[in-house]
Amino acid sequence: MKLIIGLGNPGKQYEHTHHNVGFDTIDILASQWNIALNQTKFNGLYGTGHRPEGKVVLLKPLTYMNLSGESVRPLMDYFDIDIEDIVVIYDDMDLEKGKLRLRQKGSAGGHNGIKSLIQHLGTQEFNRIRLGIDRPPMGMKVPDYVLSRISKDEQPLLEEAFHKAADACEYWLSKPFNEVMNKFNQK
Repeated sequence: MKLIIGLGNPGKQYEHTHHNVGFDTIDILASQWNIALNQTKFNGLYGTGHRPEGKVVLLKPLTYMNLSGESVRPLMDYFDIDIEDIVVIYDDMDLEKGKLRLRQKGSAGGHNGIKSLIQHLGTQEFNRIRLGIDRPPMGMKVPDYVLSRISKDEQPLLEEAFHKAADACEYWLSKPFNEVMNKFNQK
């Protein structure tokens, strides 16, 4: 069984913001794979589906970004999912807008959602897909930027990134994550 986690914040006011690129990617996967996100347990919204490669769980933690681990850990325990069978999709300001960077381990790099996951999972070694959102424009504070809606100008570039991240997740269902990294990491 594989678990794909998209990080974000719940609620209409956070829809399609820079911080919710993980949620947006989960929505694409749910649509492509016909998985209904209709279960609310473990402080999360999730759905399960069957793919030719096996069972998949898609999760959007509803704890707000900074407490994401409080949703992920109990769900992993309930379904008995190993750490190597998860991938986390989230925003990264240190990457150029629309770029993907896949990693198997690393620090939180200042990302509070990842800090929470590291704390609750007890390790920094888990698969990640980072989606570049760039730094805030000059004079804009980081919290204001990450919680701002994706503009019409940014939409095509980020939409393409969501689909690439979804493609990477699909590829991962049947390949080791290091192969996925080799295929999808962008220089």
